[in-house]
Amino acid sequence: MKRIYKVCLSMLAFIMPALVFAQEAAEKGIDERIDDAFGWATGDYVQAVFYQIPFTDEVKIYWVLFPLILGALFFTFYFKFINFTGVWKAIEVVRGKYEDIEKYGAEELYGEDGIANGVDINTVDDIEAHMDEVSNEITIDGDIKDTIRDESSHGEVSHFQALTAALSATVGLGNIAGVAVAVSIGGAGATFWMIVAGFLGMASKFVECTLGVKYRDIAEDGTVYGGPMYYLTKGLKSMGLAKLGKVLAVLFAIMCIGGSFGGGNMFQANQAAQMVENITGGTESFLYGYKWAFGLFMAVFVGIVIIGGIKSIAKVTDKIVPFMVAIYVAASLWVIFARFDLIGDAFTQIIDGAFSPEGIAGGAIGVLIQGFRRAAFSNEAGVGSASIAHSAVKTKYAASEGLVALLEPFIDTVVVCTMTALVLIITGNVSSENAGLNDADAILLTSGAFESVISWFPYVLTLAVVLFAFSTMISWSYYGYQAWAYLFGRTQRTEYTYKILFCVFVVIGSAASLGNVIGFSDAMIFSMMVPNMIGIVLLAPKVKRELNRYMSAIKLKSQAID
Repeated sequence: MKRIYKVCLSMLAFIMPALVFAQEAAEKGIDERIDDAFGWATGDYVQAVFYQIPFTDEVKIYWVLFPLILGALFFTFYFKFINFTGVWKAIEVVRGKYEDIEKYGAEELYGEDGIANGVDINTVDDIEAHMDEVSNEITIDGDIKDTIRDESSHGEVSHFQALTAALSATVGLGNIAGVAVAVSIGGAGATFWMIVAGFLGMASKFVECTLGVKYRDIAEDGTVYGGPMYYLTKGLKSMGLAKLGKVLAVLFAIMCIGGSFGGGNMFQANQAAQMVENITGGTESFLYGYKWAFGLFMAVFVGIVIIGGIKSIAKVTDKIVPFMVAIYVAASLWVIFARFDLIGDAFTQIIDGAFSPEGIAGGAIGVLIQGFRRAAFSNEAGVGSASIAHSAVKTKYAASEGLVALLEPFIDTVVVCTMTALVLIITGNVSSENAGLNDADAILLTSGAFESVISWFPYVLTLAVVLFAFSTMISWSYYGYQAWAYLFGRTQRTEYTYKILFCVFVVIGSAASLGNVIGFSDAMIFSMMVPNMIGIVLLAPKVKRELNRYMSAIKLKSQAID
């Protein structure tokens, strides 16, 4: 308690000046001057990251899409369509079917001298009592039976918690606002290509998250440190590319820290504050001119959660994410079935619009680009951030978490984004007039689509936006801290320095409109893709060996208990 008390006092000491700054910014336009200066200093970098390659007068493609999509295609074929064949196995892993071999090891349990003796250890209530029945003295790798539990898998969270922690960083405003903009520009057909890109992204997630577990560091106290920083450093070193790995890892860490403060923090806080202000009366709202108060409220709760690290974060996300996704999907299905007579027409629009669109800039290619862009920007497959959360899982087999991770783009893009698109199409809210909407207005467009069938849903959507923003912030705080610890060390001082700064930026983001700062942060997030994609393509053969090892372990168990 003393530790938490000291941290809270430190947070207040840092946050109070931020409140003064935020208030002055609102009155004097300091934030605008800072933002303009920042835009002048970083504008070239942002334009380079989000540069669009002109193919025709009407078709321009973001260059960042090429490595993301081509990489996903490569992994799809290299791993023999793991994004389709591995889905059911992934669900079984999350459900705990192979928890025993992941905790103790397949050979130790089901090998020739294994302790299982033909029994599925998952069905045994007391493993020690079972061992007593089988043998009075079982030796495994030189150790007696009493030490078996001491050699259980390293890690801090379960498969389900790792999945929800990673999902909380991607499911959110992009699924609500971004989809509205995508279908407004690309028409209903963009939905089809969004789904295709979502399936492809599953392969990239599998690769990077398998590597995250394989090359993670485990501290003496059991704390896990993982992610691209570690598999780029250790993985490429094992291939004789130590210098390249170190350079890529440092670049990734710097970009990840920048992304955590902007897109993973300030943008989330700003959009959530705007939504609450809009739903409570706009200019007449009690928050009008006082959004810093909302930011302070969010910062306190974010601080309370992130102090406890990934275990604390996972305990929150494993409740918020399933709850909010379930509500959002249920509301979407409500709208869809309320207009069931339009369902057939909606799917016709999606298929026809994907291959033979009318009135869409760039034709079918233009539609494909919008779908792929939305999917890539939403699920972040290939960016590498999710592997940081997944690396904390409890398992002896890296590929087990890779399989779980491939469910992430499926839920984020194939399910949630598709639900949003269907609601917009069925309610007649797909129009090129909405193509220029910013995120806040796009959220209101989606809210209006739901409201046309469910009158009270805007209040639920506001709550969803706030909770999604909150869960995104706490997950990105973990991503940013892991990168921070890689660069500056794993001391308590560096940890609290980062976490206090993160909470301060929550307040600033809520009160100040720092578009150029957030734009720079978004650019850094997608810059993470460059070092990450280089690394995961080079390390793909090692992932294949991990997959074969895990599938052999599953086969060994199946043969032993059949």
